[in-house]
Amino acid sequence: MPKFKEMPYKEKYEKALEGIEFMKSMVQPFIKMHLTDNAIKELQKTWDEGLKPIPEAGSFKEKYETAYSNYIWVDKSAYNFIRKEIGKDGIEKFKNVEIEGLKQKNAGPATTFLGMVRRIAPGYAFLMTSKEFSYQLQWLTPFTVSEMNKQKTVFDIPRCKILDFKKTGELSRIGCQSIYPTWAADQFKVKMTSERNGRSCKCILTPIA
Repeated sequence: MPKFKEMPYKEKYEKALEGIEFMKSMVQPFIKMHLTDNAIKELQKTWDEGLKPIPEAGSFKEKYETAYSNYIWVDKSAYNFIRKEIGKDGIEKFKNVEIEGLKQKNAGPATTFLGMVRRIAPGYAFLMTSKEFSYQLQWLTPFTVSEMNKQKTVFDIPRCKILDFKKTGELSRIGCQSIYPTWAADQFKVKMTSERNGRSCKCILTPIA
């Protein structure tokens, strides 16, 4: 089984907080554009009702678990609000906003360098991308890597952490089957497919020629 660098709970906690702010930075301007300032206040009220206080004296694992719960609540509430107030068309438009947000967030010298490597050694660039994905995915859900080489990477997710929360099936489908695959293909030239079986999933990465 391929080995990969383990993300510490302190960083998982920071990633969860970052995820919350990332969603807020995208959804608030989107709602303002399509609805009103009062709609933003209504969504903020919904968020406030479900957010849990971070245990200041807790371990980073405890802080991460609470922050992760808040991350799920913020994302789920945002999509529910968009569907209710704008409709299915709003969901599709916001998915594109999130994809573009991910591209901007991950743009920079490292991504530019990866593109240069890809032109010279595509297999090595794919392996670099797979290793980075194997690190960044850790704050979202537990998994193992059953295969990682220059042609294919397989993440085995025995129990998706997102699905441990109520009414998150749609949130999981939107992220794993639409947003992240489109982003990975556009920015990293990687095809991402998911084979879901109940709460377990197999995420497969392959290079796009």
